[in-house]
Amino acid sequence: MTLKTIQAWKNLPAEERGAAVALGNFDGVHRGHQQVIAQAAKAALAGKTPLGVVTFDPHPRRLFRPTEPAFKLMTHGQQARALGGLGVDLLYLLPFDFEMASFGDREFVEKVLVEGLGVKHVAVGFDISFGRGRSGSAALMKAYGEEYGFTVSVAEPVADCSAEGDGDKFSSTGVRDALRDGHPEQAALILGRPFAIEGVVRRGQQLGRQLGFPTANVEVEDYVVPKLGVYATRTRLPDGREVPGVANLGNNPTTGIVETRLETWLFDFDEDLYGQIIETDLIAFLRPELKFDSLELMIEQIHRDEQAARAIVAPTF
Repeated sequence: MTLKTIQAWKNLPAEERGAAVALGNFDGVHRGHQQVIAQAAKAALAGKTPLGVVTFDPHPRRLFRPTEPAFKLMTHGQQARALGGLGVDLLYLLPFDFEMASFGDREFVEKVLVEGLGVKHVAVGFDISFGRGRSGSAALMKAYGEEYGFTVSVAEPVADCSAEGDGDKFSSTGVRDALRDGHPEQAALILGRPFAIEGVVRRGQQLGRQLGFPTANVEVEDYVVPKLGVYATRTRLPDGREVPGVANLGNNPTTGIVETRLETWLFDFDEDLYGQIIETDLIAFLRPELKFDSLELMIEQIHRDEQAARAIVAPTF
């Protein structure tokens, strides 16, 4: 069964109800989130029900704090692919509107989970909060399960137990902090895969092509903005190929300020990607974004960046 996305909770047909679900925001689908989903998967297998994930669009933070900077770790497409890879059958991408925001914890459980989705099991993280004022908790969800007739499991925190990690709990906040600090490898450790920016390739100034290193330009848009600078990268093309490269994430201070974008030079590649959707993994941070006094100095640095990136993502043996 392939993953099906459902963007409603009222008047659903029978085949879209009765799942064992994991409840949460799941931005990033990191290793902590995966633990919650695994709990729901175990219940789905035991109860012979579909495996579902219940999350919200937009993120509740967007409704209550609309002027805050962008912070998303993935697009809905990336989220759906990650969840599908975990065996999820139904993605309930529920509209977080003023009606949803008005529900207290009991109303949310009764109206959305029970009457709307007809859940058989709900898996939550130990730190779950739900309902108006974030009044609901894991303990309350267990109590509501007993009252309304669904089972509940609570996933314990998953932490980095490596020498470097010092037992830090895996979290979306940890991913964002790592990216903003220029540590994509730490973000990848939490996520279980590299952080990736996906978007449509847009036409830029085409200066890179004129200088011998054509770039595929993608706007950052609603993503959390990692530390500006140069990264070793791997890019997935629409046909599934992966191409190593080097990218500048920034505003082009040397050639003319633009909105923050990812400009990726795909190594040993010369095909037209304009208008296509690509996904670029940030593998390693090489240096901060710089403003150069001349194009010549910029070109020299780009070739040094190329060598450094090739050593990481395209080594030769």
